Amino acid sequence: MTLSKGEGIINIPTSHSVDQTVEKLKAVLHAKGVHLFALVDHSGEAEKVGMKMRPTKLLIFGNPKGGTPVMQGTPSIAIDLPLKILIWEDGQGKVWVSYNSPAYLQERHGVPQELLQNIVVLEALAAKAAE
Repeated sequence: MTLSKGEGIINIPTSHSVDQTVEKLKAVLHAKGVHLFALVDHSGEAEKVGMKMRPTKLLIFGNPKGGTPVMQGTPSIAIDLPLKILIWEDGQGKVWVSYNSPAYLQERHGVPQELLQNIVVLEALAAKAAE
């Protein structure tokens, strides 16, 4: 199976730097009581081994009260949970906020409609980070 480039991925432009956008998202997560499990600094790790990479950071976050019922109902979604938002800079210096579309995740894993609201929150979080 091959997927076309970007299938299921939503990209939102932002006028802020990667670091500013990361800080905005961290503040939004904290204000909403969402747990930040990890912040992966891909570009920082590349630099540690002598490689250059445009600023790229991945935030992995969630709330077990929301995610657990989804995983109980559709165990395969655990490969895509906790939720993730990627903040990255393209070759022209434009910064993007990217995430898996909840509709794509629903289709990919067969998430029941009644549990979809547990992952749709991703869209609002990404939009707030990009503001």
